[in-house]
Amino acid sequence: MPRAIGGISEALRGARRAQFFAEVLAAEQGAELDVTLTEWWGRAMLDSDPQRDRIHAAAVAGTLPATSWDEIARRRANGGAISGE
Repeated sequence: MPRAIGGISEALRGARRAQFFAEVLAAEQGAELDVTLTEWWGRAMLDSDPQRDRIHAAAVAGTLPATSWDEIARRRANGGAISGE
């Protein structure tokens, strides 16, 4: 997705799109606008994830699988392999 006003707005859902435009219109050109676009680009990436609704429901229900920092460190040390592989 382009990190541009058009690309971001197309990916946002519902009222989030209106909120995005309000913040973009209020931001001054330069660093403030850059920060606004970067923050909203991240939100738009999440909104465009086809698994978003399933992941959100699992997070709310407390059933979303979690990984500890120790496990992430082990995976990195093993070249990305999951323990037991």
